[in-house]
Amino acid sequence: MELKMIFITYNQAYHEIILRLLSRFNLRGNTYWETVRGTGSNTGEPHLGNHAWPTLNGALMVACPAEKVEAVLSSLRTIDEATPNQGLRAFVWNIEQTI
Repeated sequence: MELKMIFITYNQAYHEIILRLLSRFNLRGNTYWETVRGTGSNTGEPHLGNHAWPTLNGALMVACPAEKVEAVLSSLRTIDEATPNQGLRAFVWNIEQTI
């Protein structure tokens, strides 16, 4: 089975929503970073956890069968488009090998 890695960064407020989305696609295994900081490349406010920009992001990485990637990204895109100022991005790359 061909696997892809999806790396998702998002406003911490989305965490439970992201977990439910992954569950809906039966994507169980993930690695999660509770607190990450960053600024978007094009739009949105920085999420830096400081006085000026107090919000923070979370990040999650999940291995996904290649045939599910488009549906997962489409669902993530729907969430992002509903509240674009919150911040949500997803990146996909190939998994060469696993153990």
